[in-house]
Amino acid sequence: MRGLIDDAFAHGVHAVLDRRLAPASAAPVALALSGGGDSVALALIAADWARARGRALLILTVDHRLNPASGGWTRACADLAAQLRADFLALAWEGQKPAAGLPAAARAARHGLLAAAARAAGARVILMAHTASDIDEAAAMRAAGSTTPSPREWAPSPAWPEGRGLFLLRPMLHLSRAAIRQWLAARGETWIEDPANADLRFSRARARAAAPAPAEAPSEPEQSPLEIETDLAGALRVSRASLTPRLVALAGLCAAGTSRPPRADSLARIAALLAGEEAWIATLAGARLEAGARDVLFLREPGELSRRPPPPLVVQAGKAGVWDGRFEIMGPGRIVALAGHASRLPTMQREALQALPPKARPGLPFDLDTLSSPALTGQAVSLVEERLLAAYGVIDREPA
Repeated sequence: MRGLIDDAFAHGVHAVLDRRLAPASAAPVALALSGGGDSVALALIAADWARARGRALLILTVDHRLNPASGGWTRACADLAAQLRADFLALAWEGQKPAAGLPAAARAARHGLLAAAARAAGARVILMAHTASDIDEAAAMRAAGSTTPSPREWAPSPAWPEGRGLFLLRPMLHLSRAAIRQWLAARGETWIEDPANADLRFSRARARAAAPAPAEAPSEPEQSPLEIETDLAGALRVSRASLTPRLVALAGLCAAGTSRPPRADSLARIAALLAGEEAWIATLAGARLEAGARDVLFLREPGELSRRPPPPLVVQAGKAGVWDGRFEIMGPGRIVALAGHASRLPTMQREALQALPPKARPGLPFDLDTLSSPALTGQAVSLVEERLLAAYGVIDREPA
């Protein structure tokens, strides 16, 4: 087994891990390992940190099935995990790959696989090996017209709902890719070079080849205190004075239960409405916004439920499933939208329904087996508020 690492290079990463991770948790810490230099360095340093602090380390490797050599890369990752005495799980992106938008599709698939595996293992944090060089490349890509965001040190998993309750920690954003490889070479370590990183058909490879000028590390966004209320329907009521374009985008995304952020022009339209003082109603990426003088109500747009109804959810007894990206429901049950079924509810639930915003009621879950709404019986838990708190940065370290 490799020995303990004792140098300033590793200590800087350890300091980030100590700041963000819970000091005494029985949950494992997950780590995404591709076999490339950045992730190999992170695996070495994180394994050393985990041993010293009594934390279990789970190494996850995703085979995207895009290169004939990928099976060998996965075996190399398994070998490294064994040397580090870490648990290991190999994951694979199966199925047909898209002809267009391959990098984005691969990234989404990777995050989904990592999130599902980490949650199943009981982990709350996935370590990712992004570096200062990734920040530079993202800035260069945006300058060329891309909307690629810069990686942040701490952020909720972008996979939804697979990544609910999960956070990504990138403890090497202060280090350059070149410095990491120098450190690995000095230790006699080897790593894999994926040829896709040099394939100029892809925008990130072009940005990397252009050796972009160093960009400033993204700072934590300035934010006002979060003044919100939520209800059983998953509707969010947010103080109008506290709303910024970023908070509007996040609240709309969470209230709609979707994963795709609103378009910039749609967000600008809402910002212009907020600048005034009158009441208004608008839609934003699957959410309905009802603005009053003091606050704005964010809820699931009922028209979207009719146009693109969420598929029915069948939940087995003792299991949990997520319906419409907004409710986690304990089984058993066959769940659809309440729209068209409200008259079938028991009398007490029909009365409770009257206390909820009228336009939010159709978006409640309805169980075809019990003819009741799990949101009104306690069988369902709204994920909306917790998701917004995580996305807004209120949760800034691993839950104890």
